[in-house]
Amino acid sequence: MTAITVAGAGAFGTALAIALAKEGHQTNLWARNAAAAKDMQASRVNARYLPDARFPEALTANHDAKALAAAEIVLLAVPTQNLRPFLKGHARQLAGKTCVLCCKGIEKDTGLLPSRVTADILPDARIAVLTGPGFAQEIAQGLPTALTLAAKGECATLQAQLSTQSLRLYLSSDPIGAQLGGALKNVIAIACGIAIGAGLGESARAALMTRGYAEMLRLAVDMGADPTTLSGLSGLGDLALTCTSMQSRNYSLGHELGTGGAMAGGTTFEGVATARATMVLAQQRGIDMPLSRIVTAVLEHDLTITEATKALLSRPLTSE
Repeated sequence: MTAITVAGAGAFGTALAIALAKEGHQTNLWARNAAAAKDMQASRVNARYLPDARFPEALTANHDAKALAAAEIVLLAVPTQNLRPFLKGHARQLAGKTCVLCCKGIEKDTGLLPSRVTADILPDARIAVLTGPGFAQEIAQGLPTALTLAAKGECATLQAQLSTQSLRLYLSSDPIGAQLGGALKNVIAIACGIAIGAGLGESARAALMTRGYAEMLRLAVDMGADPTTLSGLSGLGDLALTCTSMQSRNYSLGHELGTGGAMAGGTTFEGVATARATMVLAQQRGIDMPLSRIVTAVLEHDLTITEATKALLSRPLTSE
């Protein structure tokens, strides 16, 4: 079996590590906090993120950089905004590795996708992207989940190594489209959460999902993505899941805002940073993204929920 290290012990990274260890792979779950890694190794559970998911025997939790160096495959499940410092801090251990990006977002300060950030720091690494509609709790439980594995060049071997009986990976040769689908849908999920939280109804959510998908497609195609990628698991599939369930952190954030609440501290909401990065890209490229613009304004406290609702309803009538 393959030696795999999952870097990042949040919910998604932990779930992937559990799924791969159940398949028999010798799997390391690397946590940035040494004390947290020690606690997980002793208790055999990630009490903070997945308290009901027991670690299989083949799973080891640690904070040892040697686990990165010894792995044949490294799954990078650190948040997008933390990816660059993590890679710089472990460039020696990761040099020449197969690095599978499991984070969804756009780097806020540069507008770069995770694959570009990784390639800049690890020019000899083999880079792939793992993304799509999958909730951590369900992956850890072994419930059926289908994700996209995207890379330039042949990756059928990697597909076989990372697939399990319940986690099915479908290949794509379009990592740009796969990453943009996974990133941009988080912004639309916040919009949908706001709509439902504010009591606008299911019809409004359907409209936001549809028009949001059109925004995603416009930007992705302009950045070189294959439009058919956005109609697959990593685009439409992920959008549908994220915009309709309170298990989605970004949707639940929007819902909280829509009901008059505030953003919870201590939780990673990739859609918040991605919203700002998306607007920078849209402005640079001259792409009209009204929903993303309104979400960004709400997150930056430039619009109230009432003002955002009025802005959505006052959009000019036009053709679909």
